[in-house]
Amino acid sequence: MIYLSLFASFLQYTLWNFLPKNLFEQFRRIANFYFLIIFLVQVIVDTPTSPVTSGLPLFFVITVTAIKQGYEDWLRHRADKEVNKSTVFVIEDAKLVKKECENIKVGDIVEVSADETFPCDLIFLASSSKDGSCYVTTASLDGESNVKTHYTVQDTAKLCTCQALDGLTATIECEQPQPDLYRALGPENLLLKGATLKNTPKIYGVAVYTGMETKMALNYQGKSQKRSAVEKSINAFLIVYLCILVGKAIVCTTLKYIWQSAPHNDEPWYNPKTCGQIHHFCPSTPITMYYQSIEMQKFLGSFFIGWDKEMFDEERQEGALVNTSDLNEELGQVEYVFSDKTGTLTQNTMEFIECSIDGYKYSDAFSEDSKGPEMLRLGVLPEREELFLRALCLCHTVQVQQKDSVDGKAPQSNYVASSPDEVALLQGARNYELLNVLDFDCVRRRMSVLVKTNNGTIYLFCKGADSAIFPRVPPAEVQRTRVHVENNALDGYRTLCVAYKEISYAEYEIISRQIKDATMALQDREAKMARVFDEVEKNMHLIGSTAVEDKLQELAAETIEALHAAGMKIWVLTGDKLETAQATCYACKLFQTSTELLPLTTKVHVHLPKHLFISSRRSWTFSQEYGLVIDGATLSLILNAQDSSSSHYKSIFLQICMKCTAVLCCRMAPLQKAQIVRMVKNSKGSPITLAVGDGANDVSMILEAHVGIGIKGKEGRQAARNSDYAIPKFKDLKKLLLAHGHLYYVRISHLVQYFFYKNLCFIFPQFLYQFFCGFSQQPLYDPAYLTMFNICFTSLPIMAYSLLEQHVHIDALMAFPKLNVSDNAMLQLKPFLYWTFLGLFNGCMFFFGTYFLFHSASVEDNGKMAGNWTFGTMVFTVLVFTVTLKLALDTRYWTWVNHFVIWGSLIFYVFFSFFWGGIIWPFLKHQRMFHVFAQLLTSATIWLGIFCLIFLSLFPEILVLTFRNMKRKTHQAADGLTTAFLHQWGVLSLPHTRASPPLGWIALVRHVFRNGFSGRNCWWGRPPESAPLEDPCHPTNSFALPFQLYLGVGVT
Repeated sequence: MIYLSLFASFLQYTLWNFLPKNLFEQFRRIANFYFLIIFLVQVIVDTPTSPVTSGLPLFFVITVTAIKQGYEDWLRHRADKEVNKSTVFVIEDAKLVKKECENIKVGDIVEVSADETFPCDLIFLASSSKDGSCYVTTASLDGESNVKTHYTVQDTAKLCTCQALDGLTATIECEQPQPDLYRALGPENLLLKGATLKNTPKIYGVAVYTGMETKMALNYQGKSQKRSAVEKSINAFLIVYLCILVGKAIVCTTLKYIWQSAPHNDEPWYNPKTCGQIHHFCPSTPITMYYQSIEMQKFLGSFFIGWDKEMFDEERQEGALVNTSDLNEELGQVEYVFSDKTGTLTQNTMEFIECSIDGYKYSDAFSEDSKGPEMLRLGVLPEREELFLRALCLCHTVQVQQKDSVDGKAPQSNYVASSPDEVALLQGARNYELLNVLDFDCVRRRMSVLVKTNNGTIYLFCKGADSAIFPRVPPAEVQRTRVHVENNALDGYRTLCVAYKEISYAEYEIISRQIKDATMALQDREAKMARVFDEVEKNMHLIGSTAVEDKLQELAAETIEALHAAGMKIWVLTGDKLETAQATCYACKLFQTSTELLPLTTKVHVHLPKHLFISSRRSWTFSQEYGLVIDGATLSLILNAQDSSSSHYKSIFLQICMKCTAVLCCRMAPLQKAQIVRMVKNSKGSPITLAVGDGANDVSMILEAHVGIGIKGKEGRQAARNSDYAIPKFKDLKKLLLAHGHLYYVRISHLVQYFFYKNLCFIFPQFLYQFFCGFSQQPLYDPAYLTMFNICFTSLPIMAYSLLEQHVHIDALMAFPKLNVSDNAMLQLKPFLYWTFLGLFNGCMFFFGTYFLFHSASVEDNGKMAGNWTFGTMVFTVLVFTVTLKLALDTRYWTWVNHFVIWGSLIFYVFFSFFWGGIIWPFLKHQRMFHVFAQLLTSATIWLGIFCLIFLSLFPEILVLTFRNMKRKTHQAADGLTTAFLHQWGVLSLPHTRASPPLGWIALVRHVFRNGFSGRNCWWGRPPESAPLEDPCHPTNSFALPFQLYLGVGVT
């Protein structure tokens, strides 16, 4: 049999296949393939423009993308190399030999020391511990941070030297490599790659799975690509503009033949002339540059989230992490939030509060049922109290750590536990012999130990959930303790119950043999062990219960209130018991005291159809908030219908949930969490969902939701690694959604609409020009202008806008969550049509304004007539200045970067035009642009025409924005709170009240140009800290409303 080497690689490319594979993947994108076809058409078909005009942007985009993807893959290569080149010790010829990890083969015996990671999947042969055990953490594999115990193969436990192990001859029978971490014969003997050795000096193991056959490698899978709602809108817009492109080409081709009126010109519509027309108008949909701009905005924008100091945790010294930058704008469109409880809403820091012993509650070391401390001194219930403390001391999986000797003293043994309280309690348990551990599992929901005292008495101590302990003890012992458990749960505490029973030596002999037989079984091992454990843990006696507090996360309640105020519906999905979860929901204000709860739990199993029907048909009051409470068992009946009579449960349940402002799902399994998210995600309207959690059991719902958020908690980092975004604490979710998500949605929506707008302005004059040149495909602009319009002249201003714009101050977004824009409102049909008609209007203004200006006998001082390239340069100059100043009008948050790129782009255009037309270029056949721009600007008529056309192009929009501003302010006057807010944060800036008369035309224009366009009411850069928020010079103040305001969305 051929075995793989240990070399493991998760690379996408290699040195020899990078170029062909990367090009293949890039041209699989419709945008790149479209431009490739356009480039080939331009090369093959005789067109007036050079192939460089389409080839250069395509080459630029392909090159930049290849460099980006190559760099990311190189980072993965460097990480793989670090792992593969790390050294380990392997036994060869009875000696330890140092080898690189990639050279380990199946059958090699490897030595691993404390705190080292296992280099491959090993079968545990020998340990430095006397009992043949070792302790392992698997947080990097399954997210569980607790320490697990593994044991050596019994036949090799005593082979603890290199000579003994080197002489070992054995045959290993194992299954084929498969990804399941827990399905393995002898899982306690299998040490998985990626796990870390803890509290054990060294172990020896034989390599059984290596390279890409290890369980860690087999579990590696790329996350499914998530597409945002904005991207879907973009694709719809692209289809519209592609149809416009083809339509223009067909119209021009048809009109060409009609104009020529030549009977022999009966060629079909798909002839080279049509192909040439398609190429002629292809800049109207520069898809490749469009996608590149969006990707660059998302990539650079992700850094701002990571740099946010308010989302930086000083204690852990880490901030937010962006794993998927493609969903930045999706954060601002979330409608449903699904949250874990423990470690997400709570701190996952357990603090012992009180206990109940034999029905008596003890808190702060005194019994609430006693009259004072003398009751304890008299020894009330001494036997039960002692048994209770024994159970807490002995029913655990704490490990012992051996410390090296210091100053010649003997080595010391120390207890290692997750809580110092456990260590203190365990100091008194040294005289007990641990016989067996019946490990905890999620089905039994309890764990037990068998211990032996010095006098030979054997006890079974068991602790677990109340639902797992109460059925196994006499009912008479349960009543008082049950009350304490339920009260503790209502207070939001986590509870455990403790029980015991005494076992004779003869009974233990039978139990020990049964456990050993079940452990050594080759088939149905888990089922056999479960049956043995179930039989042993019967007929116990209840001792008492404990209450542990898991405190709420910092500002968890405020965060939930803010998200709820922003219109989001919040669901809590937890594996905890109903009472504890419900108390936590009240504490974090998910449920208000006025919230009417609708319970669907195991108590209504028999009457589930009736309860579903009554809940769905009830009278829902608009002013009343409703909350739904359901447990995992009931949810399983609803989601996993067994017959046709119950198949409609899911739809009824979903109808009820949609009418509730909050939902609590308790006793949930990880798969059920994902099912809930999938159910809502696929419901009517396809609402945007977000899942947030901190543990490995939350990964399934994090991957299922549109946006997955991982909390960097204490249950490992698997949730953070599999998420789209990782944040230190739950409170950071507020700013991530309400500030970053909202702003990035507004920014990218503006980028999308503006990009189509400026290219429509760019190409529509070219379309109109065909009516005056016989549809001969004569270009209006110089090829250099065609190439550089989207690359240099207009790219940087919109990029700076899409990264820095704040139409409303971040503090206002945090303080007033109702400003949150949802349902993709800024990329709907109404704003799309607005931008489209604005682009068509401006294109007509550029062309016909220049046409009528040039229609006179002469516009040049020397009396010469202006030519084709002078006409096109005039149109292009007005175009560049208008679309750039249009963005300046829209900008409400000015920084030095905005000033630099906006005014710098205009200066660069002027400089380039002088430079391009001021030199005779030897590689050009025709010097048609020589001195065209310089000669153009010598005419005073041209100067006046440029200013007038720019003003007339922008003036209608200025009027629309101003009147909408005034109308909005008039409507908001009825709402004092909203009006005060809008004035405070600079959303309304025109000095107009309901009582004041409307501004006259002259006053209106004067106000616009004094306070709006000139920017006199705006700080150039960030405002001084002393600037009051109500000051009209606030950076978010200008005459123009943000787009969602003047389009009727965002503020009600």
